[in-house]
Amino acid sequence: MMDMNIDIVIESALREDIGTGDITTDALIPENTEGHGYVVAKEALVLAGLEVAGRVFLLLDPRVTFTALCRDGAAIDAGTRVFEVSGDLAAILKAERTALNFLQHLSGIATLTRSWVDMLKGTGARLVDTRKTLPGLRMLEKYAVRVGGAHNHRIGLFDGVLIKDNHIVACGGISQAVQRARAYTHHLVRIEVETATFEEVDEAVAAGADVIMLDNMDLPQIREAVKRINGRAMVEVSGSVDKQHLREIAEAGADIISAGFLTHSARAVDLSMRIDSGA
Repeated sequence: MMDMNIDIVIESALREDIGTGDITTDALIPENTEGHGYVVAKEALVLAGLEVAGRVFLLLDPRVTFTALCRDGAAIDAGTRVFEVSGDLAAILKAERTALNFLQHLSGIATLTRSWVDMLKGTGARLVDTRKTLPGLRMLEKYAVRVGGAHNHRIGLFDGVLIKDNHIVACGGISQAVQRARAYTHHLVRIEVETATFEEVDEAVAAGADVIMLDNMDLPQIREAVKRINGRAMVEVSGSVDKQHLREIAEAGADIISAGFLTHSARAVDLSMRIDSGA
């Protein structure tokens, strides 16, 4: 999961927090003071981002020892120790908040995602995320979605064709948009079209779309649209998707259910670091 781009994100976060120096730690902790601490879960959660958290400490001070006590994807209870750190106490204290910010945010996404995935068990529908991610954190957030058991939609604009309403207006219609996309892309690229009405669904089917997105349709509309598509394209349901109706959407015939909520509205979980030795 880790790559150089993630290091850039972490280093930027450390600079943002520490700035010209941690006044409190520099004033209170003598140089070369060794310390040890650990992070504990304060609620039940699904972990995601341990490697990122460990990298925060190591980028600040490569001599710090980071020991994971759990693994990403593990469902843990309140009171569980997640990881330990030992080494220069000042470095540990300076890295603490940044490491926890990443771990709490990513674990929050994984925890929420897991609860949604559990709702879909046995339906065959695939839950996916969207591009509604925090700028700079997309790869991490989409990783957390996968840890939670769901799948990624497009990573960005570069890896899939999704013809949305504004594209359709700009091209003069769905048929014209699909034709242009077919002419531009190679044969392995699927073409998805966003639709909001039955007329648009019919046009997308006739144009040969590979995936048809039903945008903001209610359950009766989804059922009718699935009948009209009749297996000639994959069906994705998107827009205003909530957990309460998730299973009903799947049972109405959705192959894919996409939800920006997984990333843009996940609550950070509660984790706390405790120093148990040092100055």
